Amino acid sequence: MTLDIPRIEQLLQDGVRDRVYPGAVWAVGDAEGTTASGSAGLLDPDRADEPMRLDTVFDIASLTKIVAAWAVIGTLVEEGKLQLHTPLGTFWPEVTSHPLAQVTTHELLTHTAGLPLRANLKNLYGTDPQDIRDGVLHESLHRAPSEAVEYTDRAALILGYLAEYLADQPLDHLAASRVWEPLGMPETHFGPLPADVIARCAPTELDEETGTHLKGTAHDFSARLLGGTCGIAGAFSTLADLTRFLRHMLAPTQAAFGPGWIADSLRIRTGELTPARGLFWHPAPGTDLREDVWVHYGFTGTGMWISPKQQRWAILLTNKLYFTRDREPLTAVRDYYRETVFAEVTLQGRVRADR
Repeated sequence: MTLDIPRIEQLLQDGVRDRVYPGAVWAVGDAEGTTASGSAGLLDPDRADEPMRLDTVFDIASLTKIVAAWAVIGTLVEEGKLQLHTPLGTFWPEVTSHPLAQVTTHELLTHTAGLPLRANLKNLYGTDPQDIRDGVLHESLHRAPSEAVEYTDRAALILGYLAEYLADQPLDHLAASRVWEPLGMPETHFGPLPADVIARCAPTELDEETGTHLKGTAHDFSARLLGGTCGIAGAFSTLADLTRFLRHMLAPTQAAFGPGWIADSLRIRTGELTPARGLFWHPAPGTDLREDVWVHYGFTGTGMWISPKQQRWAILLTNKLYFTRDREPLTAVRDYYRETVFAEVTLQGRVRADR
């Protein structure tokens, strides 16, 4: 399949023109490396002489759920330290005798645990990290487990806490030692970032307290409340580092999580419930399951797609929150980008070229 690079470049330039985001970087590739990549727009609209660059550092927001929480949990599962269908209360003393005791790791990863839908950490539990941890782990469920698929940040937060309990290390150390360092991701870190890295960081939303756009500090309030590190968000990364992560997913080595975890995650794990989910990953909107295209997004304007069947991955990183929280304009760009990168295969096995 020939990649329509001019179409992608025009799409992303149009997004800059329409103020969907100040700038964007993108890449498409396979297990061997990057097929094509590029950038569009500015790092910061207030600095017209500074273009968005391929080595820009992005607040990847909920992609943290994948490159930290999902990946670390995968290593623990493959080491035999965690069983997906075992109720948490049978081995985790912090949740024993609390509502979360009946929930399984599988239900957390498929967003079927019945957890409260909003994090709302400060209002419910205050600002002390231990009080927040206790509150989250002891909170009542919103509904019975395995009853419905309902996306909630709390699932990743709890999985981060679970990983810390099982490995007896903080999540930032676990992600670095088990995933980022073995995969050669030297520019992936939880924030806040040091000054020399902030200079290459894409600014996000305006901070009303300081009157400046957040840069090098996580946009996600829960991550900031918890010192920058949690399973929900807080990680920063670059196009090159995320490329290494996705290449590993297509051709896994012994360095980090392996092929079993990847295969188990990139298949429907929610039965007849809708929307369909794998383990944290979900089928890309607008695709047929036969296409085998999986995605995860980040609220700041980031996204990663992968298709084992097509042996292709794609990344699109933007700082759309600089302008707005409105999701619709970026959703249209993402969908068109995905359509361009991953061709839809018809029942006859031919590639559609009518888009």
